[in-house]
Amino acid sequence: MPREPARTAVGSTAVTSTDAPPVHLPALRVMSAALHVMFYALLVAGLLNGAGPGAIVLGVLLGAAYACGGLSAVRVSRQASRFWLAGVAALWVALAVLDPAAGYVVFPLYLLCLHLLPTRWSLPVIVLLTGVVVAAQATTPGGLTPAKVIGPCVGALVAVLTAYGYSVLYRESATRQRLIDDLVRTRDELAASQREAGRLAERGRLAREIHDTLAQGLSSIVLLSRSAESSLPDGAESSRERIREIGATAADNLAEARRFVAALTPPSLQDATLPEALRRVAAGYGPVPEVSFHQDGDACPLPVEAEVALLRLAQEALANVRRHADAHRAAVTLSYLDDQVTLDVYDDGKGFSAGGDGTPRGGRFGLHGMRERITDLGGRLEIESAPGEGTVVAASLPLTALQGAAR
Repeated sequence: MPREPARTAVGSTAVTSTDAPPVHLPALRVMSAALHVMFYALLVAGLLNGAGPGAIVLGVLLGAAYACGGLSAVRVSRQASRFWLAGVAALWVALAVLDPAAGYVVFPLYLLCLHLLPTRWSLPVIVLLTGVVVAAQATTPGGLTPAKVIGPCVGALVAVLTAYGYSVLYRESATRQRLIDDLVRTRDELAASQREAGRLAERGRLAREIHDTLAQGLSSIVLLSRSAESSLPDGAESSRERIREIGATAADNLAEARRFVAALTPPSLQDATLPEALRRVAAGYGPVPEVSFHQDGDACPLPVEAEVALLRLAQEALANVRRHADAHRAAVTLSYLDDQVTLDVYDDGKGFSAGGDGTPRGGRFGLHGMRERITDLGGRLEIESAPGEGTVVAASLPLTALQGAAR
C-alpha cells in the first residue's frame, strides 16, 4: 500500500515530505524552535565576525527569506517548500562566498534538507553544500587545511546521524503505540465477546426454563382439559363448555410461550438451519476476501447453544480475517461426522507467530473468548498459523456431550 505523504514543518508552517514520518505536534514545535534559534544564532555570529557591507545586506536578506518560511498564517505545499529551500540555499551560497564565516549556517540547512527533501535528493544536496563550505574556507587566510575540510564533513555527518536517530526513535515510538492500540482493541473485543456470550447464555437459559416449565405445564393443562371434556357425561354441556374454555386459554398461552422461546433464538438461526446461516455469513463477506462455504455430511439437529457457538465462531474468525489477515480467499467448512461436528475457517493471509496455545502472541485477535465458548460445550478449538502461510481455526464438538447437554 502506498504510504500517505507525511507532514512536517518549518516553524509553524506545514509542509509535506514523502520520506519523513509524521511528528507529534509538541515535538514538532520544539524541533522548529531549536532550528530557528540555531539558524539565527549562527547567522548573527558570522555577520559580527568582520563581515563587509555586501555580506551584511545578504545576511539580512537571508534572515528575511528564512523568516518567510516560518509564517504561521501561510500553509505551503511540498513544491513551494522546496522552492523556498532553494532560495534560502542560494542566498546562503552567495553569503558564504562573500563571508566564509557564514559557512557555519550550513548546519541548520542540512537539517532542513533532510526534512523537506526525499533521501535521494537530500544526501546529494548535503554533499554539494559541504563542498561550498570547503571551497569558501579555502579562500580564508592560510588556505585549505585538513581541519577546514574535516570540520564541514563532520558537521554534515552529525546532521545525517541526528536525523537518522530521530527517525529510529520515532519508528520505535510508533511501534509501541501500535502495540498499545492492539492491546486496548483486544481488551475491548474480549469484553464485547464476553458480554455477547453472557447475553446469549442468559437467552438460552430463559428459553430452556420457559420450554421445560411453563410450556410443558401449559401443554399438560391442554391435554388434561381434553381428557376431562371427553369423560363428562352427556348433558353436562355447561361444564364441558368451561373445560373447553380452559383448554383454549391454555393452548393460546402455550403458543405464546413457544413464540417467546423462538424469539430468544439468534436471528440468524430463527428461520434457517445452521448450514444455511453459515452460508449466509460467508456470502456476506467479500469481494476481498472471497469467502466460500462447504458442508460435509448430512446435517443433524444440535442444541441451540452449540449452533450459536459455531455461528459466532465463524463470524469472529471471518471478522479477524478481514481485519488482520490481508487474505484473498477464505473458506468455512462445516462437517457432520459420526461422533462429532467440526467447523474449520481457513484463510490464505499473512498468518502470525502463534503462542503456546495457538493464539497470536499478544492475543490481539480476540480468540480467547471463542475458545472458552467451545470448551464450555465440551469441545476443542485449535488454531494453526505461521507467518506467510495463512491461518486455520478448527473447532470440534462431540455429539455425545451435546446430546447430554440437550437432555
